[in-house]
Order: sequence, then structure tokens, then C-alpha cells
Amino acid sequence: MLDIPVLISGGGPVGLMASLLLSQHGVRSLLVERHSGTALTPKARGINARTMEIFRQCGIDAAVREAGLAEGGTGLIVWTETLAGREIERRVPGRAIARNMAVTPVKNCLCAQDDLEPVIRRFAEAAAPGMLRFNTELTSFTQTPEGVTGTLADRLTGEETAFTARYLIAAEGAQSRVRRALGVTMEGEEKVYDSVNILFHADLTRWVADRPAALYFVEQEGLRATFLTINGRDRWGFLIHSPKKYGWSPQDFTAEFCAELIRKGIGVADLPVTVLGVSPWEASAIVADRYRVGNVFLAGDAAHEMPPTGGFGLNTGVQDVHNLTWKIGAVLRGDADEALLDSYHDERQPFGRIVTRNSLANAMSMGRDQRRSNVLPRREFLNEQGLIFGAQYESMAVVPDGTPPVMPDDPVTEYLPAARPGSRAPHVWLTRDNARISTIDLFGPHFVLMTGDGGDAWRRAASAAAPSWPALITHAIGAAAEIGDDGHWLAAHGIETDGAVLVRPDGHVAWRSRSGAADPEAALRAVFDRLLGRMPVHALSSQGAQALPAGVTETRMLAVTRP
Repeated sequence: MLDIPVLISGGGPVGLMASLLLSQHGVRSLLVERHSGTALTPKARGINARTMEIFRQCGIDAAVREAGLAEGGTGLIVWTETLAGREIERRVPGRAIARNMAVTPVKNCLCAQDDLEPVIRRFAEAAAPGMLRFNTELTSFTQTPEGVTGTLADRLTGEETAFTARYLIAAEGAQSRVRRALGVTMEGEEKVYDSVNILFHADLTRWVADRPAALYFVEQEGLRATFLTINGRDRWGFLIHSPKKYGWSPQDFTAEFCAELIRKGIGVADLPVTVLGVSPWEASAIVADRYRVGNVFLAGDAAHEMPPTGGFGLNTGVQDVHNLTWKIGAVLRGDADEALLDSYHDERQPFGRIVTRNSLANAMSMGRDQRRSNVLPRREFLNEQGLIFGAQYESMAVVPDGTPPVMPDDPVTEYLPAARPGSRAPHVWLTRDNARISTIDLFGPHFVLMTGDGGDAWRRAASAAAPSWPALITHAIGAAAEIGDDGHWLAAHGIETDGAVLVRPDGHVAWRSRSGAADPEAALRAVFDRLLGRMPVHALSSQGAQALPAGVTETRMLAVTRP
């Protein structure tokens, strides 16, 4: 019997990041993936700045950038009749303008999924105590209030291994068999439009070198498609939009037919083109009604399936497990009550709904449902700054301070940095040991208490009670403090020099005090008791743990062949 605290089913970017993050929290886990290795096709490509912040905190951002397209290779979005013909319009995405880039210490990155996954895998395999097993799948499971038991199967030998785990994270993608076995309902719109992805080799340098873009949209009467930049030279994706509109079925997309369509999109009839792969698919905009069922958690596409317009799928999934893993770690260490885990659904599911709804709106604005003939998308497309940075959580894992939510005029396109509890802690440039750092660099697999240079009482209180709390690091920030600031940090975080801000391991503000307190140690103890569920049960009645389904149900999940 294999005994493991956390089993992760699925070895894509979300599962791999769950493994890496759990290791950084000191949690032993086992990731199982039924395929023999990482992704063979590009799939997702765009990594937004919030996800790059997470990669930076995990120490993998430089490796991801090295594996991806060189910086500056995708500065535009271009609309054309053909790649070699008339250009309709070009735009600089709103995410790339100076004002928006100033809210983070990092830049977004284009790294195709088949280049990204090996990087995360390398770090996850090196980050003990996590373990990874490919060619292995979860074939059955049963859960009780004490945990999950079931069977793993080796797809090469057929050998089965029984396991028991305290928790199971299902990161298996949109076709998650764990989700289906649990009977979770997916809410929203299914099969909204159809598409075909074509991976190919062709040298397009002469038509893209002077206008580097992530996307080149082709708009013709008989063809609407997009060239997807992978390496910016000779490796590309070609996405056919709504092929049913033209009477094409998946069986029509032979290598010869695909090459013909690619040449039509380029506008050069005799260009050498090598088709490497063809993947028909249908877009849905659906979100699980429950992200947690007992001891099982859904993450990534298993929890939310969204159109790719805006590039939020992979990013939302990575941010899911960034939110979840620190909570699992706190419970397994005995720092927190089991009720803390309910906050994963409470925080991420509403945000998943918002992101999915906006991804669908992007797609519909471009006529993907065949009912519209729009060429240019709504103004929010690739300008969703508020969706990237503006998540504001409300749950037991946040202690309100009585201040109203920060509400920009357009919460999709605008992000207003603020340290109101529940918000992402703002980025501010600081100095430490004569080096420039960001507040983002202070965060990691621990709670962080930041105070002004007059907050000695808060730091002493944290030190005095540290043995009874989870990992907690304190920092004094100010002109005369260990970490230097030119005056922006206090204003950005809305406190005075004797105030304090507590940041969770996922970089969101848990609590803040504008100034000092009569008994700071008692105040901090009360804060942690609230955050970690260490308070009387009646006080948590509205946040009660979700009950397991009645009885014990075993579900046999049949293996499926790799497409």
C-alpha cells in the first residue's frame, strides 16, 4: 500500500506546479500522469505577468524565459487579409503599455506548452519531497472523511498499486475523469464553437520580421484563421475558426488540405509547408459548481474550461494551485483547521466564473459563434489588466479591515493596486543590501508580516508567539529600516509607519492594521486564529466544511488511449 499525503492526478502545467509548490511547502506528494512524458504539441502559449510572478517566487522564471520566445518577439497583434497581403490593423496589446507594465516587476512571456512543461517537470523532480510517475494513471478511488484510497495502474506493465492519500488534486484537464466520477456539475455554455489547430513548419520570416506579433489574424470571405507564433521563424500554429461554417468536418483536414489552407492564409501558393499535427476541438465556457468535494480538489481545466481568446486557461490553473497548495500544507502541518480548505472554492470559483465569462465574450466579439461577422474584437481583448491582477478574495482566509472594495470604472481592463485584505499585495520597488527588489520578491512559501520602520512592536509580537504559528517572516520597510523605501510603500499599502500588513503565501493580503495596537501580540494571535480556522466552531457556521457524499462510493475509471 502506497501512503502519500497528497496525490496529484495529471501532469500538465497545473499538476506539475502543484507538485513543485507542495514541495516548497514541505509536503510529500505523488504526481501521476498517464502519458509517457510532457506535452508533444504547443497547446497554450501565453504566460501572463501574474503567473510569471508565481514562477519568479518559485525560482523558475529565468528557465521559463529561456525556453520561450525571446523578449520583444511578440509586441503586436496583427489583422491581415493574408500574411503576405493587405494588413487590416495592428495593435499593441493593452497589457504591454508602460502604465500597465509598471504594476509588476516582471513581463509576460510566450512559451509554448511543449517547451514549458519540461522546465516545470525538471524543477518539480528536483524539489523533494515531491515524486512524479509518468505512464501511470489513477484508475479508481474511494473517499471517506479520513482521506482517499484507490488504485494506480502502470500503463506499460499493467501492474496495479493500491494507495491511500489524505487529499487528491485532480488536474487532469477538461476531460477529467475524477470530476465526472464525483458527479460535479459544469455550469455555463458547452460547445459554443468549433476549431481546428494545425501545427506546421514553414519559414515565414519575411512576412513577420518587421512586425513581431503573438497572433496574426487572417480575415477572408472563405477563411478566418490565426497564425499562432511559437518560435517566430519556422514553427507555427494555424487555428481555423468555425470550420463547420464552411462545411468542413474534422475528417477533411488531411495534411494536404491543411497545407493548402495555410498557403491560402499566407497568400503564397507555392510556399513549402510541412504539417506536423492536426487537432480538431470545440470551445466551451463552463465552470464546476464545486471546486472541492470532500478530500478531492479540482484545479485547472478540470475546474473551468474556457475559450483560449485572452490566454487565461493555463494561467488560471497555475493560480488555482498557488492558492490551494499553501492551505493544504497548513492543514497537514497542523497549523490550520480543515475548514481552511473550503476557502479554495470560496476564492477561486467566483474568479473562475468571471474569467471564463470574459474569455467567452472575447471569442463572441470576434464572431466565433458564426452568428456575427466581426473582424476586430472588443476593446477588452488582451487588455484584461483587472482580470490578471485584480482578484479580490472574500473568505475565512481573509480578515476584513472595514475598507470598501477598490472598484475601478472597468474591473476587466483596469487594475488599481491596493493592499485591502483579499487583494494581491501591490508591487513596489525597494532596496536591500544595495540591490533593487520588489515587494513580490519578499513572498514565498510562508506568511510575511511587513511593517513600517516604526512597527517594532508588531515584529516583537510576531517573534514572541512564533512557535505557535505557521512559518512567518517579518520585514521592516522604510528609510531607516532593513529594507529601504523612498516613501511609496506606505502609501501603496495604506498604512502609517507603525502599521502592518500580513501577506499570505500566495501573495494576497490576509490582514492589515493601519497603525499600531495596544496589544499587538493578542491582535496577531486573533488574526491567525481567524485565518487558520482556530476559533470556536459556532464562529465558522457560515464557512462550515463541505460534507462528504453519503456513504463510501468507489468509482472505476476506465483507461483511455492517448489521442
